[in-house]
Amino acid sequence: MNHFNASRQPMPGQRPNSTPGSAEARKLAEGLMDAMNALLGLIEHETELVRAGKVREAMTLESKKQELSRNYVGAVSQLKANQAQLAKSAPELLSTLHRHHDAFRAMLQVNLTVLATAHAVSESVVRGVNAEIQKRNVPNTYTAAGRRATPGPRHITPLAVSRSL
Repeated sequence: MNHFNASRQPMPGQRPNSTPGSAEARKLAEGLMDAMNALLGLIEHETELVRAGKVREAMTLESKKQELSRNYVGAVSQLKANQAQLAKSAPELLSTLHRHHDAFRAMLQVNLTVLATAHAVSESVVRGVNAEIQKRNVPNTYTAAGRRATPGPRHITPLAVSRSL
C-alpha cells in the first residue's frame, strides 16, 4: 500500500550529484515517507476492519500501530531538528514533504471519524440495551395521584460491560 510517491526516484530539487547535505536531507525525507506509508497502510487496514464490524481483529493491530507511531514520531523529530538545514539545502523537498504530510493528516482524519462513529454507535447500543433491561426490572405501579411511580434504587440493576472485548 504505497500511498505517496515514495519511490527511490529523485524528489523535486534533487540532482544526481547532490551535496552531502542534500543526501542527508533525502535520507531524512525517505525515512519520514516510509514511516508515513507504513502507518497509513496499517491504519487503512484498521479502518476497513472496523467498517466491516471486525472490531476484535482491528484491536489486534494495536501493538503494531504503536510501534509504527513511534517510528513516525521519531522521523518527524529528526526532520524538525534538521529543518533549517533542509530549508537551505533542499527547499523543494521540504515543501513536497509538507504536501505529503497534509495528505497523510487528512487520511488519518478519515480513520478517526470511522473510529468515533463506531464508538458512538456502540455506546448507543449499550445505552439502548440498558434502557430495555431497566424497563423490565421496574414494576409498573402508579402513585395515588395517578402518575407512574419512579423506581427506587433496589429496582435498578446495573449493567456491566467489558471494554476489553
